[in-house]
Amino acid sequence: MEIVRRPQLKSTAIDRGVPTLPLYRSAPSLEVRLEDFELYAIDRLRVLTGISDGLSRGKRPEEMEKLVAELWKANMRHPQASEVMNKDIISHFVLRLVYCRTYGLCALSLDYCCFHFLAYRVRILAHREDLRKWFLSMETALFRYRFRLQTAEAQRAVLAEFQLPYKAVTTSEFEVIKDKLTLVARSINQTLPTADAIFYKVPFQEVPELVAGRRVFLSDGYAYVAMNQVVSLVATQFRSLLSKALTLTNRKWMSTIREQEKDRLTPIVEALSTSYVGPDYSVGREFGEVSLKDIDNVAKSSFPLCMRHLFDKLREDHHLKHWGRMQLGLFLKGVGLKLDDALAFWKAEFSQKVGAERFDKEYAYSIRHNYGKEGKRVDYTPYSCQKIISLTPSVGDHHGCPYRHFSEENLRAALCKMGVNSGGVEDVMDKVRHKHYQLACTLTFEAIHGCPNDAGINHPNQYFSDSQKILKSKVKCLRISFLVTSVIDLEFPPISTVHSLHP
Repeated sequence: MEIVRRPQLKSTAIDRGVPTLPLYRSAPSLEVRLEDFELYAIDRLRVLTGISDGLSRGKRPEEMEKLVAELWKANMRHPQASEVMNKDIISHFVLRLVYCRTYGLCALSLDYCCFHFLAYRVRILAHREDLRKWFLSMETALFRYRFRLQTAEAQRAVLAEFQLPYKAVTTSEFEVIKDKLTLVARSINQTLPTADAIFYKVPFQEVPELVAGRRVFLSDGYAYVAMNQVVSLVATQFRSLLSKALTLTNRKWMSTIREQEKDRLTPIVEALSTSYVGPDYSVGREFGEVSLKDIDNVAKSSFPLCMRHLFDKLREDHHLKHWGRMQLGLFLKGVGLKLDDALAFWKAEFSQKVGAERFDKEYAYSIRHNYGKEGKRVDYTPYSCQKIISLTPSVGDHHGCPYRHFSEENLRAALCKMGVNSGGVEDVMDKVRHKHYQLACTLTFEAIHGCPNDAGINHPNQYFSDSQKILKSKVKCLRISFLVTSVIDLEFPPISTVHSLHP
């Protein structure tokens, strides 16, 4: 796959003989515009993120099929129908570059590595490995549900493409185990097998999902897989192939591609792993400006835990380190805090510890820089959840995602302080244990505000925006209720009042 800067996309047509569901065995011979290289990856990332959210929320298989179909239709379209397959393949290989990267500790020189630096690097490695596993799982899930949406003919074509050594059970063997297969089918509410049913005899370790769910008949180390269950078999094979491919891609990236493409592709690839694909929160437009006199109240009512923790620490210590100032400062910018108010806010806190003169010399510039008033005058955007989760705070730092970085004891205490009840705390902790940090934040939001958030929390400023919508709607309802009550009282005064008016 070659990346070009020319304005036109020249691509080789996909071979008509290849199934409509590609296995991504090798990168195609395509020329891709640099803009499409990034845009295609972002579109696919929206699909994978949507699948991740659906699975985290425990959606049923039929609900997931519908969700995947909707996500694919909304994000993977192309003006030219003939290029839809190309977009599918290109976007997969771009994200494979993004998420293949894992680095070994051998790359570190222990001559100059202190303990804290080594610990910091280990946390980075662990997060990159988490991202690789996430991509592997989401691509496998996408493949699984796309396979289920294929016609029977297309499914057989994909099965043949894998070139699996398994053969269908013969008629004579089927008759011997028919009663056992019938019992299994009844236990999982499936259609009872008939004489023309197709079953594959495969080693049980090839279908761990079916074995764990007791949805297949086992005999002598083999599982008898029905045709309507073969998705589990092909998904396992797809995951295995992709896992090996990620390892090979990582080696090639580290050895040649990263250096060769340091001016073109490397910056894009580095940024995509933490890219945010939701609305732009660079400026707080929806609810206008947040003034200094209101900031403490809105912090208690509408700040997500990550920002409330930073805000409280700033009030307590009158200081935050660089990444903490960046995370909180850009968030405040996004909720509508004007530059003049931001300077006054930070100066009021920092001057209590470092003095006003030192603040003006060392810290005011970075605040103006975040608002695009210094340096390159870039209008910086607030950090997304994905970006915050990827950060690795050290000793004395307060930035990052509390759901990922807090100890269980500290997280429980913080949730209780926010007003989450004991049942809600347990639900949040369960998601944290399974590393569903954004869903944990969503459950916190729902517990505090008493209403569902079906979209899920993907950005701290989205949390603030959704919170303000709910709180303002409640205030509006109270006002309407008060007005209605007042009108009723005027039109139908109490009996005692009527008597006093007419003695």
